[in-house]
Amino acid sequence: MKQEAPLIRAQLKTPRAAAVAGILFSVLLIAGLLLFQLSVRADPLETGALLRTSSNKIALALNLVPFAGISFLWFIGVLRDRLGELEDRFFATVFLGSGLLFLALLFASAAVAGGIIIAYADRREGLLDSATFTFARAVFHEIMNLYAVKMAAVFMISTSTIAVRTGFTPRWIACLGFACALLLLLSGRYIDWIFMVFPLWVLLISIYILIDNLRRPSQTVVASPGQTSS
Repeated sequence: MKQEAPLIRAQLKTPRAAAVAGILFSVLLIAGLLLFQLSVRADPLETGALLRTSSNKIALALNLVPFAGISFLWFIGVLRDRLGELEDRFFATVFLGSGLLFLALLFASAAVAGGIIIAYADRREGLLDSATFTFARAVFHEIMNLYAVKMAAVFMISTSTIAVRTGFTPRWIACLGFACALLLLLSGRYIDWIFMVFPLWVLLISIYILIDNLRRPSQTVVASPGQTSS
């Protein structure tokens, strides 16, 4: 059984094409953000009149979020696999924690927005003028434009720091990550399109990792004659 351990680990090794997860996350999130930004203004005091004309676009954007979240989890796994034994406990904790918090906040904001759409479809009369709509709208904007954006910035900082220390990506990508993270940290709550910086940066890293993985020769583990399959 001990001789089979290397074979099992090799079979569980992250496939090279797993970096596609980051690309898929970026594409889905960018598509969702485009649909949402073109339908809803970043103003938390927006009256909600666009729900009457753009609710279908908003619903489509929200339906992309769960799939983007699943892809983001795979992307985190790809980065951790690439680090391997070089992973530092401190930065790994910040990296993983900020990524999971970002994902939780993204889901929470999408759930609030989805709740608004469901409530509007059920009771159109009087909803847009109610205190409930005002509260839900403000909560959505606060979660998405403040907390989720800042967690994305922390994720970029921790990932870029690990990249500089370990060299698992080129230094220029890490420096770009620091600059984009600073932009997100210092940005205001309601700046249109600012959140696009994060998925675009993830897309850049994913493309680099995918190309680098495909360039590496495949490593095939062959059992020695003394190894058995049972």
